[in-house]
Amino acid sequence: MTKGKTNAARLLDSLNISYELHPYELDESDLSATHIAELNHFNVDALFKTLVLRGDKTGVLVACLPGNQEVNLKALAAASSNKKVEMVPKKEVQGLTGYVRGGVSPLGMKKPHPVYVDESALKHALVMINAGHKGMLMEMAPADLIQAVDAQVIALT
Repeated sequence: MTKGKTNAARLLDSLNISYELHPYELDESDLSATHIAELNHFNVDALFKTLVLRGDKTGVLVACLPGNQEVNLKALAAASSNKKVEMVPKKEVQGLTGYVRGGVSPLGMKKPHPVYVDESALKHALVMINAGHKGMLMEMAPADLIQAVDAQVIALT
């Protein structure tokens, strides 16, 4: 459990956006969103994972999609004005975001990157995303997430 607030929580506080923090049981051997949802009895369709990618033309970008889905790289490339996008190597994630793998939030990154949220988020009253620390999620309205990071909503899966 983190001590104090994460950058993600501080950002939401500064924007007067309501959220609820949810600590969760962590299994370091499997940090996947599907495993976290299963261990903690969360709805995996509303538990959104955060992926850090790099486009060949635009550089680093962030994708938020349901934990049980895979990102459609071609759709993301087209939406982000790239010919191709690929996952950033794990060793680069912390330097680019300020967050460790398994604790990456689209909110409060050390440098803002374009964020793309899967359109399925709008089907839920609330979604859960990483709060910026392993073992902590934040639940919020999808419209608030989209507003807070100025995200583009597209079909990512």
